[in-house]
Amino acid sequence: MTMDGILPFARLLLERSVPDGGLAVDATAGNGHDTMFLAKLAGENGQVFSFDIQEQAIKSTRERLQAATKLRLNERVTLIHDSHEHVRRHLPDGAVVDGAVLNLGYLPGSDKSVTTTPDTTIHAVRELLNMLKPGGIIVIVVYHGHDEGKVERDALLSYTRGIPQEEAHVLEYRFTNQRNNPPFIVAVEKR
Repeated sequence: MTMDGILPFARLLLERSVPDGGLAVDATAGNGHDTMFLAKLAGENGQVFSFDIQEQAIKSTRERLQAATKLRLNERVTLIHDSHEHVRRHLPDGAVVDGAVLNLGYLPGSDKSVTTTPDTTIHAVRELLNMLKPGGIIVIVVYHGHDEGKVERDALLSYTRGIPQEEAHVLEYRFTNQRNNPPFIVAVEKR
């Protein structure tokens, strides 16, 4: 396929946003794949803050980072067992975020009743947008194949489509002819 899939496109946007030495946020640590990716982008002088409300997600992320010992990722990744809506509490005062990622929905392979929610997600996106550098990007991967995901999708799109264009560019990237509610991206680039 010539077009980037959803996850490769998400990573492409983050690659363009997070420089070596940068500060990045994984607002939904999950199993640690994005945390590890962001840590590699930010490099040895960068910093990543990774959030999740589930202890299992923090544990899985920690294990993934520890398995990559030669990369010394643990030295520059801060794992935070808290909701992404509290991002501002955990970042240093005056922190400027280069890029952030949120994967909405539930932790793969876990309790599907524990999901991200519209209120906490929108609050997190607002906070991240306030801390984002001009040209920085928030990439939101929207998984909406479950009932809670549909509610969150609708609330998120209502919010992001209402962000003034003078403040940010908002992109929706999706495949429109696929069945079964495939995930899609909402990307917010601060102006």
